[in-house]
Amino acid sequence: MLEKVIALDKELLVFLNGLGSATYDGFWLIITKQLHWLPLFLLVFYLLYKKLDTKSLVTALVFIAVLILVCDQTANLFKNTFQRLRPCNDPEIKDIIRVVKSSSSFSYFSGHAVNSMATAVFVFMIMKRYYKYAFLVFSFPLIFAYSRIYLGLHFPLDILTGYIFGSIFGFLFYKGYNYFIINKLQLK
Repeated sequence: MLEKVIALDKELLVFLNGLGSATYDGFWLIITKQLHWLPLFLLVFYLLYKKLDTKSLVTALVFIAVLILVCDQTANLFKNTFQRLRPCNDPEIKDIIRVVKSSSSFSYFSGHAVNSMATAVFVFMIMKRYYKYAFLVFSFPLIFAYSRIYLGLHFPLDILTGYIFGSIFGFLFYKGYNYFIINKLQLK
């Protein structure tokens, strides 16, 4: 069963990665770097700043920092435990896919996917009561994580697992944040 899932994962990667072309490689190399998303991060910070009081905003930023730390360490634990080769290093497919970028670390599961989805879920849960289009924060993890498939760095299952863990962590951290704001920061 697991072999069949892995085989399907590889087939899907070959298909999705094969949709790319050299014309767009530069674009996806830009997309995959967190620093290039800084304008979006600043916009989200500004939107939170407009709606949250100072204590709530600072608390949200601390929760996000710890959330990213937990997600990173969880992804690293899984990568070192499962030691799945990245598509760009997998001897079965590395010569038939488009390898735009290489990495020697392990693949399962994607740190980019878990961090971006966890942050998006956490921020969405805060912003949804203030902004009608708060759901647009989910464009970040979708585009960001797809770049990893396009470049030949992650399998779709790496991304999907990252999304699942990210959604769970983001939601749990939001619940903790909400509890903290209601019970610790507000005067009764």
